[in-house]
Amino acid sequence: MAERTGIITLKGNPGTLLGDGVTVGQPAPDFTVVATDMSEKKLSDYQGKTVLLSVVPSLDTGTCDAQTRRFNKEAADLGDDVVILTISMDLPPAIKRWCGAAGVDQVEALSDYKHWSFAKAFGLRIKENGLLMRALYVIDKTGKITYEQIVPEIVDEPDYAPALAAAKSAQ
Repeated sequence: MAERTGIITLKGNPGTLLGDGVTVGQPAPDFTVVATDMSEKKLSDYQGKTVLLSVVPSLDTGTCDAQTRRFNKEAADLGDDVVILTISMDLPPAIKRWCGAAGVDQVEALSDYKHWSFAKAFGLRIKENGLLMRALYVIDKTGKITYEQIVPEIVDEPDYAPALAAAKSAQ
């Protein structure tokens, strides 16, 4: 598996992403993740919708919590043709508990713990700790990646405005 360096830091220390990654303009690779009810979901299940992927290391951390709550709040302004998926390596029962406690009901939170399918497809698994790197993607209704933002420092929040603008324009 390819290793990419010089892209991310983990609290100031260099990190390594596993996999080739994806690029804007290419078709988004399909992947399989696990929902909070333990059912499997695929990216292709959302065909015909604009998908905003919000990738976080773990919902039980401050930055990931803030990122997911922010997208939950912004979801109403995006309309019914946009779905927001938050993907982490958290276990589905922990995701369900966190979403209930946080009142997150507009974002679909999913886990890549079982297959690492998303991590492999998008090249976002961190070699040093096995978690996913913080990133945002927008995939248009035809399945093409129209926006990518890999946040260079794992503890920093993403720049929300361009991702939200990309999701709105992809409709």
